[in-house]
Amino acid sequence: MPPPLPSLSEALPVWGRIAALSFGGPAGQIAVMHRILVEERRWISERRFLHALNFCTLLPGPEAQQLATYVGWLLHGTRGGVLAGGLFVLPGLLAIMGLSWVYALYGAVGPVAGLFFGLKAAVLAIVAQAVLRIGRKALGNGALRAVAVASFVAIFLFGVPFPLIVLGAGVIGWLGARAGLPHFAAGGHAAAGAAPADGAYLLGDDAVSEVAGHGHVLRVLAVWGGLWLAPVALVLALLGPGAVFAQIALFFSQMAMVTFGGAYAVLAYVAQAAVDQFGWLRPGEMLDGLGMAETTPGPLIMVTQFVGFMAAFRNPGALPPLLAGTLGGLLTTWVTFAPCFLWIFLGAPYVERLRGNRALAGALSAITAAVAGVILNLAVWFALHTLFAETRTVSAGPLRFDWPVPASLNPWALVLALAALAALFRFRLGVIPTLAACAAAGMGLRALGWA
Repeated sequence: MPPPLPSLSEALPVWGRIAALSFGGPAGQIAVMHRILVEERRWISERRFLHALNFCTLLPGPEAQQLATYVGWLLHGTRGGVLAGGLFVLPGLLAIMGLSWVYALYGAVGPVAGLFFGLKAAVLAIVAQAVLRIGRKALGNGALRAVAVASFVAIFLFGVPFPLIVLGAGVIGWLGARAGLPHFAAGGHAAAGAAPADGAYLLGDDAVSEVAGHGHVLRVLAVWGGLWLAPVALVLALLGPGAVFAQIALFFSQMAMVTFGGAYAVLAYVAQAAVDQFGWLRPGEMLDGLGMAETTPGPLIMVTQFVGFMAAFRNPGALPPLLAGTLGGLLTTWVTFAPCFLWIFLGAPYVERLRGNRALAGALSAITAAVAGVILNLAVWFALHTLFAETRTVSAGPLRFDWPVPASLNPWALVLALAALAALFRFRLGVIPTLAACAAAGMGLRALGWA
């Protein structure tokens, strides 16, 4: 017999447990959800879980958080989706906010500076690992490898905006799949673990999403679109487009619509905009923020809260800096995650209609290939600003890229980065032990005056 439908209060501790264990990026988070929802609770079948995951990968935003929202919606409607998706974000929001306060107040103090010096080296190795992991999965043929190379060249050498790269790759994949080219046939996702044999599930393979009418679409757009955009409109009306809070609201609302491919894919664009376009951060500080996100539960895209915090902290206007930073971080998180609920509640009733759509699968496969190239650009950008104290901009016609000054190489940063690479690739240590070891080493080097 399938398990009984849990009440909302009975589901609360389960979603809280998933949120508290959501370390290790989307792969680890999805594995945790699979183990708890499919294997332990049997709330959703293996095939149904994978259908939901495939749907979430078609959307912008963090797919693990959207998957939790989707399953919560299946169980308890909109209230269940808000509960599951909101809880998934809450631990990371609180942790990143606390670390942002520490960073803003004590970031230059010896032990704290040493900790983040070590975290930068570890994060560089983690991003390199992400490049290889996604490359192995996404670049199965020459056409997809060509898309990845073209994406890297476009963003690194020519500065093409990330949204245009995503759009171009999606069009290529869509047209290729429509033309019947096998190069753009996308495979499904695989979750860790296996479902119990012959298990009975609350949401089985035959369950289908309700068919919604135009009234549903209008209601969702009005409610969730209003919740997303009302703070943006309020900030613009009260402060004007030049204020830092308006810049935060507009920039991260834009990012919420184009964050295909996960956090690593969009971080290069966010980092370059925050450093070069707005001047909110210094280059190495983006790595510090990513180190926070890697070591706390929740989606890695929570690093954007740190960016918003530091932007407002350094441009507080008439507010106390810490209050401005807190409001900037909360505004960033709101405009980053409110659209995720909009996408799920708007599209979930139509998920069955999207199953087996070859054109959409082809677009997704090409976007995933482009993401591999964009993440390689992120790895190169992080390496330049982690290992070298100085870089120079090379310009020649349409070409414009950063190049390191060899004399500014930091040997201890190089040693730590190589050690982190060995820990991950040679000794197969996990992300958390590697981050902890590098953080401890950075604090030790700082105490000795070497870092």
